[in-house]
Amino acid sequence: MREGVHEGEPERLDRALARAFPELSRARVQDLIRDGRAEVDGAAAASASAKVRPGARLALRVPPPAPAAPEPEDIPLAIVHEDDDLIVIDKPAGLVVHPAAGHETGTLVNALVAHCGESLSGIGGVRRPGIVHRLDKDTSGLLVVAKNDRAHKALSAQFADHGRTGPLEREYLALVWGVPSRRHGTIETEIGRAPHNREKMAVLPAGRGGRVAITHFEIEAVYGDPQAPIASLVRCALETGRTHQIRVHMAHLGHPLMGDGLYGAGFRTKAKRLGEAARAALDALSRQALHATILGFAHPASGEALHFESPPPEDLARLIAALEAEGATA
Repeated sequence: MREGVHEGEPERLDRALARAFPELSRARVQDLIRDGRAEVDGAAAASASAKVRPGARLALRVPPPAPAAPEPEDIPLAIVHEDDDLIVIDKPAGLVVHPAAGHETGTLVNALVAHCGESLSGIGGVRRPGIVHRLDKDTSGLLVVAKNDRAHKALSAQFADHGRTGPLEREYLALVWGVPSRRHGTIETEIGRAPHNREKMAVLPAGRGGRVAITHFEIEAVYGDPQAPIASLVRCALETGRTHQIRVHMAHLGHPLMGDGLYGAGFRTKAKRLGEAARAALDALSRQALHATILGFAHPASGEALHFESPPPEDLARLIAALEAEGATA
């Protein structure tokens, strides 16, 4: 634990901590604040932008330094396809993709380093070798990783192009509260960090620092009373790949993902309208109901169009089945 006292005028917490502990960069301090490792006057600090008064007691819990490169770890992988250039993984919910503050070990990268050895591409950075795209920790489904530099460059170019000139496909299945007003449509907004909660992303007004995000959606099934449906199964196709994009866009429509405590906290009481089996399945899910079900791209060496599909995993399939038992319409 590093401790100090803020001297001088009122100041943002991240600046005050960086000044009190000059051996740490401000970016590192911000990461530690986000991980809940900062305290002001003995209380956990919630925001890097919070003002600190003169004389405030500051404390920072800095974890021991992590190795520069991820260590290999024997973590089982669900391998859908593998060749000399790439590997396609069906990622389970709960597995973090690459090491970061608070998740230094036990990640997909640690497993890949053990599985692929020295062939794993380093273009993505020493902490993200081979990673071309990622899924949130609690999102399950298909993900491709490059095994060499050539493959990494070619796959990264396809993802940057968003499938405009090639066969890139990324489709997700999402269970959402309620039913969107249109059976299908496109959501196009700008997404960036939420101004008052740095852990969240948000739809921002044009020109306020967001990046264009485009999601195409189509309703696959509607559950519950036809006059007042409780939920729906929505297929989402990404044209861009922003952080939390589907979760933010569906919440923006007024239909956040079931189980999403970050973007759908105000919808928790709706669980009371579910039948006993569906309520139990939602409790057991304990994550956002989102699964990367289709992934397609051109092979970086041969140019062959590859297409992979993954059915919903057991926890999500159980919730879908329980909702269907309460009544479903196409």
